[in-house]
Amino acid sequence: MRFPKCRTFVFLHELEMLLKHDLIKGGDLNNAIVIVDREIKQDKLDELATLFKKPKVEIKHKGILNNIELHFQNEPARHKLLDIVGDFALLGVHLKGHILAARPGHAANVAFAKQFKEIIRKDKNRLKAPIIDANKPALFDISRIESFLPHRFPFLMIDKITELTETGVVGVKNVTANEWFFQGHFPGNPVMPGVLLIEAMAQTGGILVLNTVPDPGNYWTYFLKIESARFKNMVKPGDTVVFKLDLISPIRRGLCHMGGQAFVGDKVVMEAEMMAQIVKKS
Repeated sequence: MRFPKCRTFVFLHELEMLLKHDLIKGGDLNNAIVIVDREIKQDKLDELATLFKKPKVEIKHKGILNNIELHFQNEPARHKLLDIVGDFALLGVHLKGHILAARPGHAANVAFAKQFKEIIRKDKNRLKAPIIDANKPALFDISRIESFLPHRFPFLMIDKITELTETGVVGVKNVTANEWFFQGHFPGNPVMPGVLLIEAMAQTGGILVLNTVPDPGNYWTYFLKIESARFKNMVKPGDTVVFKLDLISPIRRGLCHMGGQAFVGDKVVMEAEMMAQIVKKS
């Protein structure tokens, strides 16, 4: 979008005030539009001519001072639009939106941009749940998970793995109403126990660490440490829990230190750091 030659503009009553305060010294009738917003007599025009060091000034058509011709019928509005674009460009990010502005100015634009900046900052700091595509086949289905993990019913807590890299993993647990632990936790108010969320997260992390050995089914995984565990929202029947874990430090000598979050939708329901060790079966 290009708006060439969209000059700044000022109303005559503002111009008089600025001139009386010895301002706008670089201003000229050739690079700014002066809009005459009231009736003005010839003696006043002569005074303005002296201030601008012009032989004479006069009011041409449409209330524009002197011989200024508008490049566009809405040139002042286009200049204001360029002001908004320029002020928002200071954010340093691409914006896609529809802006409605009434009497905008640099002060208001900058104040609005600061609000945008705070929203952008909060959004960058907000933990975002991994996107699970239901149409995409699982990277690990339950059979392949069982070939890695030694856990079995009723203690196998994850249903599939959707992402796996050298430093991170994403696993999914579909929580159903017929889970064995809901019989006693709690009757009439089924809530998935936090310790089982920790276990499901650890099993998801186990896939990551066992993927680094040549024969994953020939190893045990053991907890060594749990830190900074926080439970933020309840997990209920019908929820799909997505576990996202990333290595905090490289895996060395079978020791794995990772941190992760559990999501239901966009909400973080649990987060923790944990350390585990893999040991070859004797």
